[in-house]
Amino acid sequence: MNITVNNKSVVTEATSLLALSEELNLPEKGVAVAISNQMIPRSEWASTAISEGTSIIIIKAACGG
Repeated sequence: MNITVNNKSVVTEATSLLALSEELNLPEKGVAVAISNQMIPRSEWASTAISEGTSIIIIKAACGG
């Protein structure tokens, strides 16, 4: 299916946010995810379904100044 991640088209077989995070090799910590501008707590990633056309924003924490 086609989804949008950080304003880029992505083709994925993932059906949940957790599966997508594993597919994208996201780190265990320091990552925030929003679907349709609503933050999704990591504890809900496994139960959060994604479907065709879903718009996802992924923010990774960075060190430095």
